[in-house]
Amino acid sequence: MSPLSVRLVRPPEDDPCPREAVIARIAARALRLELETYPKPGLVSHVDAGSHTDMDAGTFRASTAAVAPFFRALVSAGAAGAAMPALRRIGLDAEVAMRVATGGVNTHRGAIFGLGLLCAAAGALPRPAAGALGGLVRERYGAAILDGPVLLHAAGARVRRRHGVGGAPAEAAAGFPSVYRVGLPALRRGRAARPCDEEAARVETCLALIAHVEDTNLLHRGGPDGLAFARDEAARFIGDGGVAQPDWRRRAEALHRAFVARRLSPGGSADLLAMTVFVDAIEAAP
Repeated sequence: MSPLSVRLVRPPEDDPCPREAVIARIAARALRLELETYPKPGLVSHVDAGSHTDMDAGTFRASTAAVAPFFRALVSAGAAGAAMPALRRIGLDAEVAMRVATGGVNTHRGAIFGLGLLCAAAGALPRPAAGALGGLVRERYGAAILDGPVLLHAAGARVRRRHGVGGAPAEAAAGFPSVYRVGLPALRRGRAARPCDEEAARVETCLALIAHVEDTNLLHRGGPDGLAFARDEAARFIGDGGVAQPDWRRRAEALHRAFVARRLSPGGSADLLAMTVFVDAIEAAP
């Protein structure tokens, strides 16, 4: 799949806001491409359910279809200069739709948050230059993200308090540095190594993010030891050449099985992979 292909989707001719529709479709496409990436250690893909027993590829496809319309609402809100409370209301509505579609399973809550903010930024910027989406999120919404309500009983919030990590809110408030400093360079490195294999480039991106991110999903499932194992093994894969290795797929599949054996699932890195795919498409658009 060419990285440019997501830009070829166009809304109907009578659509009053064609650009908003295109951005929303690119966001939904980013979620689908994240799912259609294998092997991703411990994560759900089109091949298997990874470390999960309550969700599979079908769950993720239903979730994507349910939340996709809300991405367009977030693009429109960003274009209108909406403040964080308005974005939060749209995001909560998207989460309700997600849970209805999945029977209560949390498939995309983190992606709704991160991709939603990037959609709002894309709506506000007619021609975003490199780094512009993250910069706008940081400048316009950063303080409000950090000062926003905390869901005390949510798994991510409990992990952040227990282990003293910033998690998704800190990443977003800082303008998604993991996307720009780790995700995008890895995506481009993967494309250079495997120019005819976009899936390989996404695997490179996913492993690079796992090696870098203090993923609260890994902390929730495996504690500090699980996080350390995941980061060390991912860093070893990247350090040994990543997808440029002749046997990269065999090694990545072995790593996937090792994560599954430990019930580890780096969901935060998966969300950042989808965000990386989205930013790459939007900021590279002519």
